[in-house]
Parts: sequence; C-alpha cells; structure tokens
Amino acid sequence: MTGSASTDLAEAFLRARPRLVRVAYAVLGTLADAEDVVSDCWFRLDAAHRDRPIEDVDAWTTVVVARAALDALRSARVRRESYVGPWLPEPHVGDPIRAYAVDEPADRVTLDDTVSYALLVALEALTPAERTAWVLHDLFAVPFDEVAMTLGRTPAAVRQLASRARRHVAARAPRIDVDPRDHRRAVDAFVHAAGTGDLASLIAVLDPDVQLVSDGGGLVSAARRPVVGADHVARFLLGIAAKIGPGFRVDPRRINGSTGLVVVDDETVLGVMSIVADATGRVVRIDLIRTPEKLRSVRANPAK
Repeated sequence: MTGSASTDLAEAFLRARPRLVRVAYAVLGTLADAEDVVSDCWFRLDAAHRDRPIEDVDAWTTVVVARAALDALRSARVRRESYVGPWLPEPHVGDPIRAYAVDEPADRVTLDDTVSYALLVALEALTPAERTAWVLHDLFAVPFDEVAMTLGRTPAAVRQLASRARRHVAARAPRIDVDPRDHRRAVDAFVHAAGTGDLASLIAVLDPDVQLVSDGGGLVSAARRPVVGADHVARFLLGIAAKIGPGFRVDPRRINGSTGLVVVDDETVLGVMSIVADATGRVVRIDLIRTPEKLRSVRANPAK
C-alpha cells in the first residue's frame, strides 16, 4: 500500500471513528471497552486493506466494530451475573454547564445525543443479539442486510430481533419529552433542595414514585436494590451526603448529552448522577454511578 493510499485510509477511518465509538458504546454500555473495540478495528482494517482494498470504509468498519462489540457483550453478560448490586452503564460525561438553568440554547447538539443514558439503561433488558440489531438498525440506520451479516443471521430473522427489541425499549425507556431548558431547571431545583439538607424540601422536587438505582460494584456505598418512593429516595440521598461529609460539591455536567451531576470531594470524583425529570419539573428517576472503574475517565476539573 502506497503512502498516499495509507494516508487516505487513515483519514477515512478517523472520519468514521466518532460514529464507530458511538456504535460500540451503544452495544456495550462501557466507554473504555468501546474505545478498545474501535482501536482494534483500525488494525484489522489496515491488514484487510493490504490484501484487498476496502472501498466502503464506513460500512466495513461498522460491521467489524459491531461484531466485536457483540462478542465482548456476550462475555460481559457472563461476568455481570456475579456483579454486586445493580449494574449501570458507564456514563459519558461532558463539559461543565455554566448558568445552565437559563443561558444555554435548547437545541444544542452533542456527539453523545444519540445514546442517552436512559436509553442505555433500557437496552440492558435486551439479549446481546436484540441489542445489536436494534442499535444498528433503529439507532444508526444500518440496512437489515448489513445487520444480518453482522449477526450471521438472515435478514428476516434480524427483522424479528429488531421488532422484539423495539417493543422492549418502548416499554422500558422513559416516555417523557421535556424541553432541555425545563430539564435543566428541574436539575437546578433538585440541587438546591438537596443542598438545604431539608428532607421536606427534597421530597417536594421528587415524583412520589421516583426510583433511584445506584451502582457501587460492591466497592463503595450503594443500595443493593432500587430505592423507590420520594421519602425513601430523599433519605437515601441525604444519608449519602452525610457519609461524605461537608466540603463536597455538585457540578452540573453533560451526562450523555443531557444535564446531570458530578459529585466531587477534594478534587476526587465520587459519583455521577443521571437524572430524568417530567413535564412538571419533578425528578422521576436517578441513576447514581459510584463504581470507581466507571468514573476513572471523569475529570473533577475538566477546564484545567
């Protein structure tokens, strides 16, 4: 392969890379594993191109990345059977949000908008094959023929997989359409209420049937089962705050494209909170990620 051809191939891969990472992340639910899968894809692409030029780099790499992510997910599912407490996806934490209740445009688009955290949680209920079929076809518009090649099944079988997955996702994903500015105001109200330390104030911003799921991986303090109900969730959160002690801060950050929170104490990231709010401004679901391994890529001060 000539230097020019090699450069063209590398440039084509770099253009495809952000999308490939999103594909792998949506299948796996872990950013670190997604990055590994995509990095390995480059070596496969380079080797395959030397034998026979790859004309459509986007299509070729999508199939390779999806297959590798599917294999990794099958292995991960076996390991997760012995996981301590609920398993939550690894969050994609973006930039700090300044004056986030009023100043930022409602239509801002980020690279991770296609894979919201609530959607990742809903995808955990699917089988690996269902999840891969749904992610490729419904989320990234890959034709069923190409999905069939990825999964090693017929297009008809893949259509059935995607249809089952679609029903599961519709049943489990939050059916809430809230303007991003309203969502940010709900998070702002939640932070203010929690900051008072007053139980009644915190309960007031929570939906009566709010659910909190916390992932500590057996390494840090977390609930082994979902916490349900405004009173129980409020007490749990205030209890966590009391254990941390004074001096910690809660920073509004983009969690998979939506306003969420990062808990920091003495420049150490203690947790990430993905928050779902309804049209009334009340919080209906909180996912609290505290497992250190899932927080290792989150910087306490990303601006520095």
